[in-house]
Amino acid sequence: MLHFSYSSLIDAPVDVVWNFHERQDVLQLLTPPWQPVEVVRREGGLEIGAISEFNIYLGPIPVRWVARHTEFDRYRLFTDVQAEGPMESWTHRHQFAEEDGKTRLTDAIAYQMPGSPISETLMGWFVEDRLRDMFRYRHEVTKRECEEMRG
Repeated sequence: MLHFSYSSLIDAPVDVVWNFHERQDVLQLLTPPWQPVEVVRREGGLEIGAISEFNIYLGPIPVRWVARHTEFDRYRLFTDVQAEGPMESWTHRHQFAEEDGKTRLTDAIAYQMPGSPISETLMGWFVEDRLRDMFRYRHEVTKRECEEMRG
């Protein structure tokens, strides 16, 4: 099992950052423009049982990824787990913590690549780099949007 974490401090209250994540268009906003990802559907917001479905393009070939929310604690955390997709397993916990009127946003992912442990040895660094790029982008967008909403 591999672990990845990315955290940043956003100058906005927890409710503002949480409410941003409840936006209907949040998946489109948080998908980096360089990633070959298509948002297919989002149902149920952030609550337990909510579903997000994507197509990830490996060249011209779409790979379906379905994530189901399994944990929900308003203004504190939500967790999604891969129900169908390219990884052997994938659990993504989104955590929100108040720090002096600001929000510490942390994305923590535990995952296992198909063909592990050989694939993790050969490709783990590559996946880690892509995750770092993606979450740096996501946190920059979240920071910009939430700090503007805070006014």
